[in-house]
Amino acid sequence: MTSPGELERTLRANLRGEVDFGAAARALTTMDASNYRRVPVGVVAPRDADDVAAALALCAEAGVPVVPRGGGTSIAGQATGTGVVLDLTRHMDALLAVDPAARTAVVQPGLVLDRLRDAVRPHGLTFGPDPSTHSRCTLGGMIGNNACGAHSVAWGTTADNVAELAVTAYGGTAHRLARGWAGAPAGLRELVEGNLAVLRTGMSGGFSRRISGYGGLDALLPERGADLARAFCGSEGTLAVVTEAVVRLVELPAAPVLVVLGYADEGAAADAAAGLLPHGPLTVEGMAEDLVRSPAGLPRGGAWLFVEMPDEGAARALLRGADALDAALVTDPAAQRALWRLREDAAGTATRMPDGTMAWPGWEDCAVPPARLGGYLREFRALLAAHGLRGTPYGHFGEGCVHVRIDFDLVTREGVARFRTFSEELADLVAAHGGSLSGEHGDGQARAELLGRMYGPEVIALFAAYKDVWDPAGGMNPGILVRPARLDENLRFAVLPRTPFAGEVATCVGVAKCRSTEVGGAGVMCPSYRATGEERHSTRGRARLLHEMLAGETITGGWRSPEVAEALDLCLGCKGCRSDCPVGVDVAAYKAEFLHRHWAGRLRPVSHYVLGGLPGWLRLITALRATRAVNAAARRIPLPGLARERALPPLAPVPFTRWWRGRGPGVRGGSTVTPAVTVTLWPDTFSEYLAPEAGRAAVRVLEAAGLAVAVPARPVCCGLTYVSTGRLDRARTVLRRTLDVVGEVPGPVLVLEPSCAAALRTDLPALLPDDPRAHRLAAAVRTFAETLEEYAPHWTPPRLDRPVAGQTHCHQHAVLGDAADRRLRERAGLSGELSGGCCGLAGNFGFEPGHHAVSVACAEEQLLPSLRAAAPGTAVLADGFSCRTQIAQLSEGHRARHLAELLAEAL
Repeated sequence: MTSPGELERTLRANLRGEVDFGAAARALTTMDASNYRRVPVGVVAPRDADDVAAALALCAEAGVPVVPRGGGTSIAGQATGTGVVLDLTRHMDALLAVDPAARTAVVQPGLVLDRLRDAVRPHGLTFGPDPSTHSRCTLGGMIGNNACGAHSVAWGTTADNVAELAVTAYGGTAHRLARGWAGAPAGLRELVEGNLAVLRTGMSGGFSRRISGYGGLDALLPERGADLARAFCGSEGTLAVVTEAVVRLVELPAAPVLVVLGYADEGAAADAAAGLLPHGPLTVEGMAEDLVRSPAGLPRGGAWLFVEMPDEGAARALLRGADALDAALVTDPAAQRALWRLREDAAGTATRMPDGTMAWPGWEDCAVPPARLGGYLREFRALLAAHGLRGTPYGHFGEGCVHVRIDFDLVTREGVARFRTFSEELADLVAAHGGSLSGEHGDGQARAELLGRMYGPEVIALFAAYKDVWDPAGGMNPGILVRPARLDENLRFAVLPRTPFAGEVATCVGVAKCRSTEVGGAGVMCPSYRATGEERHSTRGRARLLHEMLAGETITGGWRSPEVAEALDLCLGCKGCRSDCPVGVDVAAYKAEFLHRHWAGRLRPVSHYVLGGLPGWLRLITALRATRAVNAAARRIPLPGLARERALPPLAPVPFTRWWRGRGPGVRGGSTVTPAVTVTLWPDTFSEYLAPEAGRAAVRVLEAAGLAVAVPARPVCCGLTYVSTGRLDRARTVLRRTLDVVGEVPGPVLVLEPSCAAALRTDLPALLPDDPRAHRLAAAVRTFAETLEEYAPHWTPPRLDRPVAGQTHCHQHAVLGDAADRRLRERAGLSGELSGGCCGLAGNFGFEPGHHAVSVACAEEQLLPSLRAAAPGTAVLADGFSCRTQIAQLSEGHRARHLAELLAEAL
């Protein structure tokens, strides 16, 4: 076998695409969204089909296996491998043609599904299969797994929607597959003709979700037209690499209607699902009450079916025929979206148990004939209980496909043994019901070993012969489907140390929501990935690099690893992943821990001292009465260690607390009500030294609302700048001093700066877990809008009656929430939505060298376009000082203000 170094040089010499056998590239592709981990020798990003053919020829010559990879969202381990990974998302991601009349599109394998759907929507068309990962899964991956999604009741699986495939086999031979034997590899027709009885009997009794193994192999029967393309779908990268596909499109219904049916329990809902199919639904989705955080808006019941119908007439006919406990018919698109979010949130809830422990994939999508679903679910719940396991099923009840994540112990020897025993018994249960081990995600390593329990030995032998016809050298994704690895081998947890940090990193299950490039909406994650398009700058990529750093096999530098440092360097610390990631991966916290250890005992970058120590520097400058001199110097002399593209914001001539002390009693905002509540107004670093106008405005509004205001006697700090630069010991010292100053606060603590409020709510108790004062202060923290809503509920804010544009601070989105802010803006007559995403300045990030381009790119995604599109007279709102600074520096003619300022001006 050729050495990795020789193969890398040969590939570089013969391919136009990127070839990377470095530690970071390998580490980023060791895992997909499954429980498995396999370390590749290198990664190739081919430019086109010629590059794919050259890579396959050279790898075959070298005896190195190949694994095609799309979005890496497979949950059974089939997108991992020990050879060369072909990353088909980098360059081969084009929509080549659309024919609305023929209802077809020509796509490359790396094209993300949502990009196809967005492109054909103006024609009233869509691609029918729609898995939940639609914002980042690729068409090539969908073909590999024969993906389905919620609408397969009406529009079928991916195999039902593929007309032609261009594929290249191991060794470099190209094939064009459609109906008929043209393009078939040598020996395939003879194999089928010699096994007609096995195909007709051993794979009989199929239903729509029987996709396990080479589940489409019976499409090669003569009575089915020898459909080569259909038979290839679901082969999980084990036969050849897709380089192009002609896919069929379907017509979008003009006005679909959602019917939500309530049932007494999950079993009753499952029993009813099959009976709804004659009504022609587009979807029949089911979930039970153990997945619903709040049943608000749902009809009565302990379980529900979400049934989408093509129009209102069909929906009312369904209602008349449905034997449900209660029902709701929803025609308003906004109300439909709100209810679908309940269903989508349930999918996220399934990854964690009520006590916070993780639930893992592995048996994510078994399927049984819909008529048998109720009985199967009852036996499945009993099997879980018998093994002392927990899981919360939900899924595509109309097709008998059940999703579930289970709280397996995949670390200890006893837990892994239970995982194996449970898997064997569950495979027997699924087979007893005439089901399929996989209903839409493929078998991979998780279930391929057990396919013999579903199919007879003759079918398993035929699968092996089919694989060998396509791939006689066995170089395509070995260990998957045919001659598979054991289901308890290669578990990704085995390589990790038993530490709390390793446990946190391992919670990244790889579903890759962070790789979504959808613009708009309130989501934040992941701004640096959206700016660069590189996996290492995604939430998942960073978690994977940390995983490999702790494993020490591919990333060998430990906490001094340059690969991890480089990937984390462009993390903005926005905390968007904390809320937007389905499992709450918090890369900002991981980055702080990494920087803390990475720089331990060494001189840090200058920016860590300048920006990380900002509160101390500003306090010193103010104490020396040097504000004017520092402002003048900052305009003329670049500050060492900071980005030269950025102008430093000027310090305020009068800090907030100095204004407060010299204010005098005066009249409290015109209010004659004796205050019932005293609000402690937190003089955060930004409101104290850089934007005291926000603090002064807040005092005026609070007093007008009948609240008393108190301010700490001495400067206090939330420790944010020390945390974001990884100076955690210093942060703990600062926070202890802050707790000493603040003492026992009698009521709410209003923090105007969202990033500081978020730090006090989350970082403070995390850094000082044994100090009860930390937890009490964290619980007392309120935003400006929360304070008014909770403690002055009867106060009527002044009416501004203006449109607003601007930015919801990313920390507010991720940690604090903005529901109270929305309600306050509505009461004040401020209409319109603020931008989601991240402004891109992100505290110290935008001022650090090498970050300016990414900082601007983040702002250009949503914030700056929204300001350019704002109508004259629009108020620009941004509660975060970083957001206001970014707007001032990058937009023309816009001055952003804190919500307190807008209200104070209108009093």
